[in-house]
Amino acid sequence: MTTIATRSHADVAAHVAGTIDGIFAMIDGWRDLLEDRLRADASLTAARVDPLVESFAVPAVTGETLLTGAGFVAAPGALSDAEWHLAWWLGGTTPSRQLRRLATIDDPSHEQFRDYTALEWWRVPATTGTRHLTGPYVDYVCTDDYTVTITTPVRIGDELVGVVGADALVDRLERALLPAMRSGATPVTLVNASGRVVTSTDARREPGSMLRSDGLAAAARTASSTPVVLPSGAVVLACGDTSLALVVDA
Repeated sequence: MTTIATRSHADVAAHVAGTIDGIFAMIDGWRDLLEDRLRADASLTAARVDPLVESFAVPAVTGETLLTGAGFVAAPGALSDAEWHLAWWLGGTTPSRQLRRLATIDDPSHEQFRDYTALEWWRVPATTGTRHLTGPYVDYVCTDDYTVTITTPVRIGDELVGVVGADALVDRLERALLPAMRSGATPVTLVNASGRVVTSTDARREPGSMLRSDGLAAAARTASSTPVVLPSGAVVLACGDTSLALVVDA
């Protein structure tokens, strides 16, 4: 007879945290490298920044990895030779999509120019000074798939010079997270701080949809290692300091 091992809800939350923490640690290392190397430059230029970013972004999105994009996005005016600038590399997700640098329009007068400072993955870390997880959302610029983006600010002294970060496809995260999530005795759903579904063992809860339950949004934003019981009876557990939370059905 085969016995199926089960995990406690705390163990599942810890597994999620460990997976995401690995991405956080990688991005923090990129930030430290950029700040260290760029601090010594009298003038910051795209010509100086791009090869440095390529040196860590390309390996990060090559081969079997959770990441599908990685790079650096400059604060407007931070680089002397480019008012607006992205140094972002995309991994190959299909045979027709090979490793490449993201092509962007950096001329504000162009009709297809987009002010990236208005987007959540830029706006929140630039305002708070701390890393931020955006999504899941459909990334129409890079992959046309559900994506989670993690970004953190890069500063030289008191000046914000940009953000560095990475994109992870939700379907890749699902492959890494769902086996542990399914090992519990009850259905569980992973949500972001707004209650938006990242992945779930309940097939009716699709990535990107909102999980609506009284008190969930507040519990997801403030979740800790101490379980929060919602009026529905569902339990909410923080997944470390990732800003993600595990919702365990009653």
